[in-house]
Amino acid sequence: MRTWEALDLPEGWQAEIIEGGLFFVAPPSREHARIVALLQKQLYREILRDGSGLSEADVHQTLDVRVPLRSSLFIPDLVVLPYSVLEYDPDAMVSDALLAVEVTSKGTAEKDRKAKLWGYAHAGVPLYLLVDRWDPETGRGETTLFSAPENGRYTSATKVPFGKDIDLPEPFGITLDTSGFPG
Repeated sequence: MRTWEALDLPEGWQAEIIEGGLFFVAPPSREHARIVALLQKQLYREILRDGSGLSEADVHQTLDVRVPLRSSLFIPDLVVLPYSVLEYDPDAMVSDALLAVEVTSKGTAEKDRKAKLWGYAHAGVPLYLLVDRWDPETGRGETTLFSAPENGRYTSATKVPFGKDIDLPEPFGITLDTSGFPG
């Protein structure tokens, strides 16, 4: 952790600790950034909606969150946290997240599909949205919502191809539009 804190990375670069290993992540591509921006807009619409169950939460881009079970520090593409979490503890734990979102890139896809899936499930993150630009099973862009974590694994997964809607359950209670996701 001290090594991570002392890093002086070039602008746009990030470093994550995944299962004790230090990994450097290049700045995202335009397509990757577009997907993140589209998701962020949809999430903010719900957070800002009068009467939303998420009015006490916020969407964060590239916020580091601790995963203590595996000596990891993830930087999700998006994470939704209640305001109170960062107000009282600047070292946010991923277990406080309501939703974690990862958009795969060629360099991160395997970690997003395996190590982060495992880490988020073990931390009890209720919803993990994986936007996989090159799903290995279908060879095309797919969005998968993992939910209902139990005993370190997600017990439910809903997968849709890019272009189809995917529902986020409460406290979100919204349908995400993936039609604008570039492959």
